[in-house]
Amino acid sequence: MRVALGCDHNGLDLKRKVMGLLQELGHEYQDFGCYDTSPVDYPDVAGEVAQAVVEGRFEHGVLICGTGIGMSIAANKVSGVRAALCNDLFSAHRAREHNGANVLCMGSDVTGHGLALAIVKAYLEAQFEGGRHARRVDKIAALESKSLSDKAQAPISR
Repeated sequence: MRVALGCDHNGLDLKRKVMGLLQELGHEYQDFGCYDTSPVDYPDVAGEVAQAVVEGRFEHGVLICGTGIGMSIAANKVSGVRAALCNDLFSAHRAREHNGANVLCMGSDVTGHGLALAIVKAYLEAQFEGGRHARRVDKIAALESKSLSDKAQAPISR
C-alpha cells in the first residue's frame, strides 16, 4: 500500500513514529512535510496530501496536527477526499469500513503515540464494506458535486 504522510510542526514526532510503523508493516510512503519544528500552516500540507490521494498516486493519506481537527477540515475541502479524524480504534475501523475514508487524521496532542500507532494499523487493515455503505458514500459524493456546481453558478460578490 502507498501512503501519503503529512504533519504540521506539532505532529512531527508522531509522524516520524508512523513512518517507522509503515516501514515495519511493509508499506511504501512519501513524506509531504513538515520536516522540522519550524511553524508551518497545516492547510498547505493537508492540501498536498489530499491532492496526491485524489490523483491516485497514493491509496491513503495520514495527516497529523495538534488536534487533528485543522488537518481534517482542510483535507475535506479537496474534492474526493473523505478525511476522518480518529482518536480511537473503533472510529479508525468504521472510518474505512462504513465511510470509505481515504485520509486518516490524528491529533498528536490528544492521542498518545502508542494508541496513535494502533489507530494507523487498524485504519490500514480495515476494508470498505460496500453494500449499503457504498450508497451512502455515493450520496456524499453527490453532495460534494452539488456544492461545486453551486459555487460555479454563484455570482461573484465584491
